[in-house]
Amino acid sequence: MTTLLIHNGWVLPCDGDMRQAHRPGYVFVRGERIEAVERGSPPDGLFAQADEVIDAAGKAVLPGLINAHTHLFQCFLRGLADDRPLLQWLAEATWPGGLAMTEHDFHLAALLGFVENLKCGATSVLDQDYVQTSPRNMDAVAEAAQRSGARVLLARGVGDREPYFAKFLEPAEVIMAETGRLIRRWNTGPTSRVRVEFGPMIPWGCRVETLQEIRRLANEWDVGVHIHVSESRDEVRMSLDEFGLSPVRWLDQIGALDDRWQLVHCVWLTPEEMDIVAGRGSLIVHCPVSNMYLASGIAPVGEWRRRGIPVALATDGPGSNNSQDMMEVLKTTACLQKVGSMDAQALLPGDVLEMALAGGARAMRLDGQIGRLAPGALADIVLVNLARPHIAPVHSAASALVYNANGNDVDTVIVGGEVLVRDGKLTRIDEAQLVAECQSAAEGIIARAGIRIAAGV
Repeated sequence: MTTLLIHNGWVLPCDGDMRQAHRPGYVFVRGERIEAVERGSPPDGLFAQADEVIDAAGKAVLPGLINAHTHLFQCFLRGLADDRPLLQWLAEATWPGGLAMTEHDFHLAALLGFVENLKCGATSVLDQDYVQTSPRNMDAVAEAAQRSGARVLLARGVGDREPYFAKFLEPAEVIMAETGRLIRRWNTGPTSRVRVEFGPMIPWGCRVETLQEIRRLANEWDVGVHIHVSESRDEVRMSLDEFGLSPVRWLDQIGALDDRWQLVHCVWLTPEEMDIVAGRGSLIVHCPVSNMYLASGIAPVGEWRRRGIPVALATDGPGSNNSQDMMEVLKTTACLQKVGSMDAQALLPGDVLEMALAGGARAMRLDGQIGRLAPGALADIVLVNLARPHIAPVHSAASALVYNANGNDVDTVIVGGEVLVRDGKLTRIDEAQLVAECQSAAEGIIARAGIRIAAGV
């Protein structure tokens, strides 16, 4: 087993008290797990044992961030449908662009997205892909995840009912068979770097029987369920018009919700629906930048937290954010809640880190395994350079990470004890070659899809 010693840094264990910091502190890694996290300088014996020593002077050492919701195929579509509301944005760029992509395009777009996440400090990514034009699309994404080295949970996006986009519809039996095949292939262990779960897109895009069967099989196969809920007022109105119930009430009425379900967005939940989510033990994934970008609204994060609902944070897809920078999400999460509630203390740095780490770990179904620096936890670790003019001087590392740092400040990224980014540079992948290949592929997709690019772009 290889060993790694990180010392002389500003270590944030994020294990309980999110603001606690060891300055200096050290982390010792053996194999894929953390063996020790302590304040002060490491004993001489650890230096002798370490195969690699990283001097983290001037850097924060923290658990890898967890991006709990994205759609990485959209890396090739970012910037094509700016300034449109959700349903128009889907119809004019995202759906036609997805239909024009080949299996290799899905692989390249995902690889670019995993690389961007890693370089911005996200060691774990929950990617929901919903374009199943080929049964190989999801395998191509999983292979990209494996190639990148990131820790990835893939939600296989599905829909089998109008008014979901007709060309994306699949029969329920295909949904179950293909998801089962992917789970058998990729879920080789509880901490496998790449795993698969169910990803029904939206309540109104799936038949009742399909969602009920997904719930049953998720329990049988021990996997999660990832679904968009109440992202916009238009979606809520659609549910009320057809079912006479808002989305969470409808999902609960059909017996779908439990603690395996990850509900993405939830901007327009009623207090009654929040109580239902809390009672069922479901988790909410908050995507503040996307909610602002699409003018979906300000999610009531404070109300969720007061009810004890676990919350994770995410960028959402590059099509409705353009960036995969989880460092940016930290600041946006805090600031959006402050301005939305007119309360400067609505969310504090420790609250934001708790959602990004502990909440993210639960979304990834790796509670306690990731999102903290502690003996026995997986060695998913990020070093962020705090010795920068836009960050220094630092009085609180937690505050500096939430309010000052951005993805460009990430120096070192480690997943399962393996250094994937060193001095800001990838160790596995030729970045320039990847970017050039992706530019060419994306331009081909736009041409095939006939997507019009706005004048002046």
